[in-house]
Amino acid sequence: MSRTRVLVLNSGSSSVKYQLLDMQGSSRLAVGLVERIGEQTSRLTHTCVTSGDTREQNGPIADHDAALKAVAEELAWDGIGLDSPELAAIGHRVVHGGMFFTEPTIVDDEVLTEIERLIPVAPLHNPANLTGIRTAMALRPDLPQVAVFDTAFHTTMPESAARYAIDPKVADRLRIRRYGFHGTSHAYVSRETAKLLGRAPEDVNVIVLHLGNGASASAVKGGRCVDTSMGLTPLEGLVMGTRSGDLDPAVIFHLQRVGGMSMDEIDTLLNKRSGLFGLCGDNDMREIRRRIDEGDAEAQLAFDIYIHRLKKYIGAYYAVLGRVDAVAFTAGVGENASPVREAAVAGLEELGLAVDPALNAVRSDRPRLISPADARVAVAVAPTDEELEIATQTYALVGKSG
Repeated sequence: MSRTRVLVLNSGSSSVKYQLLDMQGSSRLAVGLVERIGEQTSRLTHTCVTSGDTREQNGPIADHDAALKAVAEELAWDGIGLDSPELAAIGHRVVHGGMFFTEPTIVDDEVLTEIERLIPVAPLHNPANLTGIRTAMALRPDLPQVAVFDTAFHTTMPESAARYAIDPKVADRLRIRRYGFHGTSHAYVSRETAKLLGRAPEDVNVIVLHLGNGASASAVKGGRCVDTSMGLTPLEGLVMGTRSGDLDPAVIFHLQRVGGMSMDEIDTLLNKRSGLFGLCGDNDMREIRRRIDEGDAEAQLAFDIYIHRLKKYIGAYYAVLGRVDAVAFTAGVGENASPVREAAVAGLEELGLAVDPALNAVRSDRPRLISPADARVAVAVAPTDEELEIATQTYALVGKSG
């Protein structure tokens, strides 16, 4: 029997997202989410794509081990369980791979140790990712476990883009550099955009704008990332749902010395109480646009700050690339918020950027161009598919034998 299936796991601190895909046709067999792990109100929502059936479990799920066992039971109920001889591997999203991991990697003890060593630069993500991997290894010790790193796509950045202008001895000792995140999304979307243009990725320069609650931009030259907006952590760069993005570093000193805030309080402020939420009390772009339509000045200012930062990065990455063939919008806001796309390129006509209002207004889950037919630079909406990207990279690594 052919081993063509890959289970993709995205383990968060209190959740597990999962998808089972058959790579023979890149089709989904099952998708699901375990939420509020460790609480009395845990919930598992599972959908068998082939039958269309959706089931829900409510009640306490103590830990990730219990969560993955519950997932395995749901898959087994549909006849596509973890013991299936068609399962080739389990692919895991790992947020931070540092400079050590530049491509998908089969997990062994050395890999686990290195992911653990990176916890100080990804304290919210890597511990949960490790827990998911170790639990999956215990459930299927005979199966290849593959780590796919959010940072890997950005390891092609030149040192001039990756280095901060601080003492290199200090930087190297503490692993301080710009790593970037959302790499699986940027890789997938840049290739999809090239396909949309009918060209090979190696021939196309793309600015990718991944705009969700977390947001990042990247400059992709011939299929390789040459710059990205997030840095040592996902805090740098664009204005996000709850994160500040770019900030004068002295603001932190000011908050501590003058504001009397502790480092933990500052961390919470910048990561959880800033961005759109900090500016207007909402981090849902739909709600912000509704408030703007009602004349809410606070929501309007938050939107304007968000767009101003976006424009700065588009212009900066235009300069970095020299030639831009396309600007691609993706993720929840990028794919669905037409006013964001319109505002982000408004006034950039001299750079060859424009959107067609009618095309921009169309809602679709398909990749599409929203720029006028004669535009010098294409503007695209390219829905991201990080799970498919992880599965594709995992399957390519473990091979198609079996």
